This record gives sequence, C-alpha cells and structure tokens, in this order.
Amino acid sequence: MKTILLAGAFAFAPVACFAQTAAPIAAPVTDAAVLRVGTEIPLRLSEPLTTKGKKLRVGHRFHLETSEPVVLNGVTVIPAGSPAMGEVTDVRNKGMWGKSGHLAARVLYVTVNGRQIRLSGAFDDKGVTGTAGVVGAIALVPIAGFIMTGTSAVVPAGTIVKAFADEDVPVNIAGAQPLTVSSVN
Repeated sequence: MKTILLAGAFAFAPVACFAQTAAPIAAPVTDAAVLRVGTEIPLRLSEPLTTKGKKLRVGHRFHLETSEPVVLNGVTVIPAGSPAMGEVTDVRNKGMWGKSGHLAARVLYVTVNGRQIRLSGAFDDKGVTGTAGVVGAIALVPIAGFIMTGTSAVVPAGTIVKAFADEDVPVNIAGAQPLTVSSVN
C-alpha cells in the first residue's frame, strides 16, 4: 500500500473498497457558541422616566426587558421579556427663562438564567424649550421670564432602546435542553 501525500502536511492512507453498511454519523448533542461583544440586544422600557415632579436623580436604577429574542446559531439565547437594568446618568429639571428638562441614561445588564450579561448603550430626552415665548413675554412684561418654563423630559414606558453586549459570553446550546449561559470569571 502506498501513502499519498497532498499539498500540505496531510497524509491519507488508501481505503479498501468493501461492500459494507455504515451507520450514520451523529451530530454532537451539545455545541458551544459565543454571544459576541457588539451583538444587538433590543430592549423596551418597563417604566416611564420623567423629570416632571423633580424626583428623578442621577444613579436612579430602572427596569427594562428584551423586546425581541436574541438568536444565536438558530437558537434563542436571550428570550423576549428577559429582565434588564438601566441607570440615570444625567438629570436637569425644567426651570426659569424657558429652560427645558433633560435626562440621560445608560443600560447596565440583562439577566438570563440568573447570570447578568453586561450591556452598553445610552439614550436621552430633552423637553421643549419655552425660549420663544419667554422672549416675547419679556418684551411686554420683564418679569415674565421668571415664571415661563420649558417642558419636562419624558421617556414613556414601552420606548424601544438599542443596547449591545459588552462582553463575550460562552453559551452552551443543547438539543432540547434549556439554554445555559456559561460563567466566565
């Protein structure tokens, strides 16, 4: 018997041709995959955020949930409705002289099977300024600027927020088994 060498370092031994029945090759039951940094995770606000009432503060945590499932290799790895958390990063309340309210926030993580997956992404909202009304009112009554204000910033519940995975997450995908997200420390 001769060994045939092909380009590269692979060696193949000749195979004898016998009539035989071969069993089908079974696919592996478990496959490892990775949810990569930058994978889009669509979220929906579960509660409204507003500067109205001047109660919103920097550091306030709020709830979100995934608005659509995240699918990897044809398998849902983050189901729709998975809980997520965000945090308010900037608040400016409406004020005198037509100043509008403003708020900014970022997403922190989504929870899947008890594991928190870090996310990145931010959003903000700004109320409407009352500057034009203030300028007109000041021309007629100079004290009007003190009582004219802009509007509060409002992000209603149900607003869609785009977030992204901020870490690579190994995922074990099993045939009919529930999804497990591997922990990497």
